Amino acid sequence: MSILDSIQRQIPPIHKEGYPFIGGFALASLILFWLWSPLGWIGTILTVWCALFFRDPVRITPVREGLVVSPADGRISMITMALPPAELGLGDRPLPRISVFMSVFNCHVNRSPIAGRVDRIAYRPGLFINAELDKASEDNERNSLVITTPTARIGVIQIAGLVAKRIVCFVKEGQAIGAGERFGLIRFGSRLDVYLPVGTKALVSEGQTAIAGETILADLAGDDPSRSYRAN
Repeated sequence: MSILDSIQRQIPPIHKEGYPFIGGFALASLILFWLWSPLGWIGTILTVWCALFFRDPVRITPVREGLVVSPADGRISMITMALPPAELGLGDRPLPRISVFMSVFNCHVNRSPIAGRVDRIAYRPGLFINAELDKASEDNERNSLVITTPTARIGVIQIAGLVAKRIVCFVKEGQAIGAGERFGLIRFGSRLDVYLPVGTKALVSEGQTAIAGETILADLAGDDPSRSYRAN
């Protein structure tokens, strides 16, 4: 293996949604170099950041029935009981909710938390307050999905953040989706909420780092005595 091949293997793929932005940053950097080279180097750094923002690495998703995986890279910012948004149609009583906050340095490709069918997609315009605040779930711009399995319905919500101005969704209502499959992204910095069935226990803790498509958030078959977990 050549040195060039070794370097290329360390660079994650870039999602196609990022090409226009990366190209724009690169073009701006060339112009800045022509004006004043220090500004050009700043532009180059921002171009590299933009490429990292849109990285889309391969993920290995556990596919055991009942497992709910993280839909986003980031930090588990909140685990609570909360009333789901009305547009989800998940009832009028609080459900377990796990929130994953994505900073501008995280990979922003969103992945399905579970295998099933996309039964509902509902977009709602709103504000762009800090996505770490609890009220962001209600006030911010969001795109909500309901994924139905043979035994449960899961709500997953893309929530815009302070600097996020664009929510992108790749799937359509009625579409089948596998756990860990890509369903959207948010530009730039945001949060995802996952609403789980009543009685579901979280298998993560607040402050923990989550990896989209890999980190297990919960197990819908958690009452199965053959399954055990340990917190370290």
